[in-house]
Amino acid sequence: MSERKIKIAHMFPEVLNLYGDRGNIICLKKRLEWRGFDCEINEVKLGDQPDLTQYDLFFIGGGQDFEQEVLLNDLKAGKGDNIKAAIEDGKTFLVICGGYQMMGHYYETKEGERMSFLGAVDFHTIGGDVRMIGNYAFRLPEEAGGTDIVGFENHSGRTYLGEGTKPLGTVLSGYGNNGEDKTEGIHYKNLYGSYSHGPILPKNPEFADHLISKALEHKYGSGELEPLADAYEKAAHDHILEKVLNGTMSGD
Repeated sequence: MSERKIKIAHMFPEVLNLYGDRGNIICLKKRLEWRGFDCEINEVKLGDQPDLTQYDLFFIGGGQDFEQEVLLNDLKAGKGDNIKAAIEDGKTFLVICGGYQMMGHYYETKEGERMSFLGAVDFHTIGGDVRMIGNYAFRLPEEAGGTDIVGFENHSGRTYLGEGTKPLGTVLSGYGNNGEDKTEGIHYKNLYGSYSHGPILPKNPEFADHLISKALEHKYGSGELEPLADAYEKAAHDHILEKVLNGTMSGD
């Protein structure tokens, strides 16, 4: 193994793991190991209070509304402040759906009940009556990797970004943050939030490498990666992207 090592924290895996989101962890681990890097993965569960400064890359998956409520006390017990400190330090985060919503100021249910979240980034989410569900695609700007992402969204929450908050990408097909303004996700420092289940990284290997590169750059000063033989993965990605964009993708 390489002398260079990446430590990954899988946050709240016992409650936030919808639609195969754990596959993102598997993808990151394999793409590191295929390049000869050492990779250590630790699960950080409810009640755990580890030293988050030891980790280089963090993943938080999606969950139902009631599961997000369960997390509130744990976040208020100190873990929330530690997560925000890691974000501000420039550590790399991938947060999906419920994990993404937790990074904002609050989630307001359709009944008007408001749950305060981390406020790590300036945005909020409002619950709706109609679920936004289906295969979708969005385009990343150059600072987030500059590729087109394919994924699957299933959320009733509508996320609205604060002034100056950058989206992760621009919706090409589907709903994204709210179905109104063509924004999808958020990008703040090295925090990447998205509604894309599926999981997102195996379907989009270039984005996976972008996250790995950012984690390496923060830890070692260089994020340069040797290319992998991704011909099959890229062909599959391009095929699905075409079907999503022309409306022939089944399973919506």
